[in-house]
Amino acid sequence: MNYKIEGALKRNKKTFIFAIILWLLIAIVFVMPVAYGWELATEQAIGGKISFNTLTAEIGNRMAQPFENIQKLGSYWGSFISLLWKYTLGFLVIVIIGLVRTAPKNKYQDIEHGSSDWCEHGEQYRVLSPKKGIILAEGNYLPVDKRGNVNVLVVGRIRCW
Repeated sequence: MNYKIEGALKRNKKTFIFAIILWLLIAIVFVMPVAYGWELATEQAIGGKISFNTLTAEIGNRMAQPFENIQKLGSYWGSFISLLWKYTLGFLVIVIIGLVRTAPKNKYQDIEHGSSDWCEHGEQYRVLSPKKGIILAEGNYLPVDKRGNVNVLVVGRIRCW
């Protein structure tokens, strides 16, 4: 899979859950009342003109009663599905824009420089040992019985609490 897509999905796991909950909440609290108000306003239209006052009054009344909206969903099902479809498309566009903006800029973003995370498929173990030796990082040891140069340069500082 493309590293940008993988990085964006990995970074936004919690955001996806939040977005789904937000989508559902807005659908119940805002989309249902608007659909019900629209249905009622079109039924009471005089001469083909929808009363804006009826529409806004019904939306306000229905926002205060979300559970009653769910119970009466059958009476305005067509308007609700039509409005929900448009709302969902707009919401998906916003979510996709957010994913694109949080995608990593390059393959090695958020990976520590000099880390063994840069290695793939255990290639660091051609030089390092996974079990014993001089500790370099978690799961990476420099073997002391290795032939050749085993000098270690430690860069950093000691933190004492």
